[in-house]
Amino acid sequence: MGKTLTEKLIAAHLVSGSMEPGAEVALRIDQTLTQDATGTMAYLEFESMGIDRVKTKRSVAYIDHNTLQSGFENADDHRYIQSVAAKHGIWFSRPGNGICHQVHLERFGVPGQTLIGSDSHTPTGGGIGMLAFGAGGMDVAVAMGGGAYYITMPKVIKVELTGALRPFVTAKDISLEVLRLLSVKGGVGHVMEWGGPGIAGLSVPERATITNMGTELGATTSVFPSDEVTRAFLKAQGREADFTPLSADPDAAYDRVIHIDLDTLEPLIACPHMPDKVVPVRSLKGVKVDQVCVGSCTNSSLYDLLKTAAMLKGRTVAPSVSMSVSPGSRQVLTMLANCGALSDILASGVRLLECACGPCIGMGFSPNSGGVSLRTFNRNFEGRSGTADAKVYLVSPETAVAAALTGEITDPRDLGLNALHVDLPERFLIDDSAVLAPAAPEDAARLEVLRGPNIKEFPQGKPVGDAITAKLTLKVGDNITTDHIMPAGSKILPYRSNIPKLSEFCFAVCDKDFAKKAKEAGETILVGGSNYGQGSSREHAALVPLYLGVRAVIAKSFARIHAANLINAGILPLTFANPDDYDALTQGETLTLTGIDAGLDSGTMTLHAGDREISVCGSFTKRQAAMLRAGGLLNYTKEGND
Repeated sequence: MGKTLTEKLIAAHLVSGSMEPGAEVALRIDQTLTQDATGTMAYLEFESMGIDRVKTKRSVAYIDHNTLQSGFENADDHRYIQSVAAKHGIWFSRPGNGICHQVHLERFGVPGQTLIGSDSHTPTGGGIGMLAFGAGGMDVAVAMGGGAYYITMPKVIKVELTGALRPFVTAKDISLEVLRLLSVKGGVGHVMEWGGPGIAGLSVPERATITNMGTELGATTSVFPSDEVTRAFLKAQGREADFTPLSADPDAAYDRVIHIDLDTLEPLIACPHMPDKVVPVRSLKGVKVDQVCVGSCTNSSLYDLLKTAAMLKGRTVAPSVSMSVSPGSRQVLTMLANCGALSDILASGVRLLECACGPCIGMGFSPNSGGVSLRTFNRNFEGRSGTADAKVYLVSPETAVAAALTGEITDPRDLGLNALHVDLPERFLIDDSAVLAPAAPEDAARLEVLRGPNIKEFPQGKPVGDAITAKLTLKVGDNITTDHIMPAGSKILPYRSNIPKLSEFCFAVCDKDFAKKAKEAGETILVGGSNYGQGSSREHAALVPLYLGVRAVIAKSFARIHAANLINAGILPLTFANPDDYDALTQGETLTLTGIDAGLDSGTMTLHAGDREISVCGSFTKRQAAMLRAGGLLNYTKEGND
């Protein structure tokens, strides 16, 4: 029997473990990336390991999240990252150079290599055939130090594409269709592998949109074959030597196959407040729109923005709409300017934002109170935009522009415009001057790492022991995201390197007094519903609860990255043996968890709530059990493991 592309890539990087679904496998990592909202903590963790220089083929630090500098905090963090990168062998992408996933795809991604990044949308690299994972900062730090990256061997879902996209139907609509079919939990434990004759008509930017959005399925990662489309893109980037053809065997067996006929697909839209609440755009015709944003790591490529410019050319944004465009990279912005497309965008009344994540993570351009915002982004979680009562919809650039021109949700096919024809250039403008090389090894020892006063030490985990008695200080429902646990936004992100200050905002969306209650309790247990911790890879959603005394989280189910981050921090992620027991627990009561040490191996522990005994489960590998006994990944690593 033949092998899937996923199996081939994992086999080529396998350090240890059995490639049986559900088993733990250790992978050799070729590349890492960080961004500045998670990078400071990752590099503090790397420094604590005492390793002089990264051991990957390439590691890159990007500045793309915290680019509003209303105080000294962000500027200090950027200076720290630049100095630590120079000293330890890490390339540094300066502020304004672009969004990490867009720039990495353009300049550094290599088909067939492994990549982990401290950002959940790192699977964007799968658009050129990389095996790319979002991960917590500790995992990235260990990989930079030469350690393996551990995952549960995934199952593989093949998405078979046939036909071709019709005018004004896009790669974003393909992603939204899969979210409609599978939900935000449907990809958990799986890799989404794309194939079929329909992929030949998708450019690399379109493929990258799809692999980027695969994160919203909860998937381990997503990957496309590396083919002649990939070769053409890399050649245009001056990197044809990086090309390697990669594909699944014709007789490869998949755990599931989903068929999508591109000829029948129509423009789709995800409604507030979840990426899987997908309906046809025409079903919402006439809904008034206040704001439109085109950009983010999902839809900020030259391909996307040339189409945006073509639709806006000679037209004006509706008076009731405020519209922004955020180019994904300096390369994109410069090429838009050189060809005149940027002038078409600006002449329409659009506001140009810098090459950064910006509104996608609540860093500026928040909607008006109660406003309806159509965004080409990947997430529309409640409050993420920076406006608590905003209604955010996820759409393609074409649907976004249609709404901007009409002032209401409009199917772009109803505008009466000619079909858009955008060809990628045979040669991209290449200028890597904003990517700074690290110092040579012989010079690095003399370099000083610069730390500002906002940078505080990260909290230290402690061994889980055999019993925990703690107050249940917070009980939450299903689909709690990392934005609920540890919000982003321009007011909070500057404190990402200051855990004590950051803790003031923990779970504030759910309970504004949570931090105070947790500190008063000393040690605490949290209870959640299904898919707890979905969304971002931010390890702050584990480190801040650790600082506040959280010892265990008991939920109906967990998102993959967040569960791993909890273990890395030394916090127990446990599930109810009987999900109905969730209803038996009351916020404020005192709980006792017993049989922990034996349960790390057996997978079963007992939760005592008054006179009730509730069975809870933990599915831990031997390595994870050892990490929890040590008090987290860093303690485990310092003890000489891995």
